[in-house]
Order: sequence, then C-alpha cells, then structure tokens
Amino acid sequence: MSPPSPTLPRFLDEAKSLACIHCGLCLGSCPTYLATGNENDSPRGRIYLMRAIQEERIPIGDTSVRHIDTCLGCRACEAACPSGVHYGELLEATRDHIEHHHRRPPFQTFLRRILIERIFPHPWRMKLALAPARLIKRAGAGHLFPKFIRDALSLLPDDMSEGDLPELSRALAPSLSLHQMRGEGGGEGLRALGRVGFIRGCVMNVMFGRTNENTIRLLNLAGYDVITPRDQGCCGALHAHGGNLSAARAAARANLDAFSREPLDAIIINAAGCGSTLKEYSRLLPDDPRAAAFSAKVKDLSEFLVQSGPLSAVSGAPSTINSKLSTQRVTFHDACHLAHAQRITQPPRVLVKAIAGDNYLEMPEPDVCCGSAGSYNLTEPEMAERLQVRKVGNILRTGATCIVTTNPGCLLQMRTGLDKAGASHIETLHIADFLARHLDAGNP
Repeated sequence: MSPPSPTLPRFLDEAKSLACIHCGLCLGSCPTYLATGNENDSPRGRIYLMRAIQEERIPIGDTSVRHIDTCLGCRACEAACPSGVHYGELLEATRDHIEHHHRRPPFQTFLRRILIERIFPHPWRMKLALAPARLIKRAGAGHLFPKFIRDALSLLPDDMSEGDLPELSRALAPSLSLHQMRGEGGGEGLRALGRVGFIRGCVMNVMFGRTNENTIRLLNLAGYDVITPRDQGCCGALHAHGGNLSAARAAARANLDAFSREPLDAIIINAAGCGSTLKEYSRLLPDDPRAAAFSAKVKDLSEFLVQSGPLSAVSGAPSTINSKLSTQRVTFHDACHLAHAQRITQPPRVLVKAIAGDNYLEMPEPDVCCGSAGSYNLTEPEMAERLQVRKVGNILRTGATCIVTTNPGCLLQMRTGLDKAGASHIETLHIADFLARHLDAGNP
C-alpha cells in the first residue's frame, strides 16, 4: 500500500474510521442498501470507500463520489452500530474533502453551492426564489418544465397562496413572547417557570410560519417566556451535510453570539435536522468554550414539552378532545435526525398518543428515511423518489388519516408522495400544529 500523498490532507479521524468492525448489523437499517442491495451503498461499504480515498487507493472520481453522494446522512446506522461508530462525522469530513478536490457538473454545482448554500439559509433570498415557483404552480404550468422542475414544484405547500404567503413569510416569532397566563388573570403566582430561546429556522420561517407560531404558543402554555433573537441565522446543517464545514462553523459561531446575551433555561428547535446539528456545535467548534454549553441547552420541542411539562397543560385531558380528533386515525413518522442522531423516539409519541388514544396506529418501518434528508430530494431525486414510494406504502398500510412528524422536509416529501399516490385525503401535520389544533378544540 502506497503512503498518502503529502499534498492531500488526511481528513478522517483514524481511530473513528477504524471503529467499524464490519459486522453488518447496519445493513438492515440503511435505506439505500435496502433499496439497492449494493455493498457500496451501505454504511460499512462507504467507510471502506472513505478510507480508500484517504489512503489514495482509489481516486476521487465519479464512481466513488457517487456512492458517497447517495448516502442520505440519516445516521440510522449509528443507532444500530454495536461499536458506536461516529458515521455522521466521518461522512461530513469526507464530503468536505470531496468538495475541495472534485469538480462537479455545472448543474450539481449550482444546486449545492448556490441554491442550497446561498439561498435556502437566507429567508429573504428564499422568498424571492420561491416567487416565480409559486406563480408557475398557481398557473398550473408545471407540465411545461422538465421532470426535475415538476418534482421540485410539487414539494411547495399548496397553502402558499397569494393571500397566505405574506403572512407565512413574516417572522411570526416575536423577539419576546411572554407566558400567556401572565396578565390575563392579573393574579400573583402566575409567573413564568423560566425563559427559553427559540430557533426559528430557515425553511420553517418561510414555509411553516404558523408552525413556528404554534410552537411558541405551546411553550407559553407550558409556562415559559420565549426569546427569539433577531440576529440568529441558519444552524449550519445544510452546509455541514453538503460538505462545507467552514460555512457550518461560521453559522455556528453566529448563533453562539446571538444566544449568549442573556441566560436561558433551554434553546428550543422544532426541526429535527437542525436540532442534530445544533446539539453538535461542540464537535464543529471544539475550541470554543461556549459551544458545549449551548448544545447542552438545545432541546427538540417534543423532548422539552415531555421533560419540562406540565404535560397536562399541553396534551390536555381526554374530555377536551373534539369529535374530529377523537375519530381521526393517526400515525407517526420518525424524522431521521430526531430518531437516529438525537435518539429521541418516545417523547413525540407520548404527545401524539395523549390526543389520539386508541386511534394511534404505529406504521411499519417508522424510522426508515422518507427520502427528504435535507436537500437530498433535490440533489438525488431518483433515490429520494424510491424511498418516498416506500414510505407512502407504509403509511397507507396503517389505514391512518393523519400522519404527524417533526421535520419540515419530511412533511413536504410525504405530502408530495401521498398526492402522487392518490391519497390527498391523508393529512400531514407537524407535531406543533397537531397539538395546537387540539388546544384550539379544547379551548373554544
């Protein structure tokens, strides 16, 4: 074996890359391996490729890059691995190395470096970019464009109409939202239990403004004042997952600055993909003493509501459930970065089951990726569609009329898949909207 070239840096942590014992227990959890049966599309196969690239036993060429690109980064393999391999960290380091030493076709370069990195993380840029897409979709002119454009247009929510979009596009998260009980009764003893920060997100802020608003309502109802710093920015997930670690670190530093101005009991996020990156700022910035303290405070909305309660204030008593909710058959999809990266599966189910009761239905393969995976459904539409079909089939098998999840990309991906399958009657709801609907029903 020839030694590595002195001109190319070693990008992998050697000990972490050797932690894989090649047992194969990850294979059954890997969505791309389940779809292709190709060892190169499995976690252990990709680790072989990563090490071979580092040791220059294989070139950084179209074939090796292709197998790395088709990884969803869902990290299901981490949850299944008996050796505790840090696969997500190895993947991000490899992708960062590839982006510095591999030239992509112009269209892929545009998608990754312009659309995903320079438009999506900036709400106003995203709003401007979505304006023509809205017009095309509203005019029903999508059929005039290639399949890639049609598929991308289908991901836009139907409720982004001319009347709704200005409201959805505003930053509905106020800088400070006080505990709702304070002032309404005017009595003593109604002080907030604490003060939490809120990450409003990028896609969430533009396409799911009402979900952000409902998230703050839930936190207020649970007894907390909510602070939303205006100078916060993208969490860095899109950059880290796409192989731009320097930009991810810059985003992390900006958020550390934004959330360091006053003490907070917790920092709440309602998007699973963002949450996993926020909880790993100490890995992105190991030399910044603020990073570990910040990450320790980050909580997914469902995690925080169940841990901090009072749960009864959010989930309510069974007697408050209206007829629509009590008869609705509900299932739950595990967003990959909540279930696998953060290892959170039970808290959202606790909340959903508190409302659905006996009408809760567990779907087959609830934690197998739907194919969204951040921007994966744009950069790898073929594999994303295969996984979308698999997910939709599992949803339909439950007989559910509503599917709840915790990530915006999953909502868009499953909504599109259900519509393609002629199942537009099945609702797709973020857990914050599902809970808020129940609260509205119980408090007319």
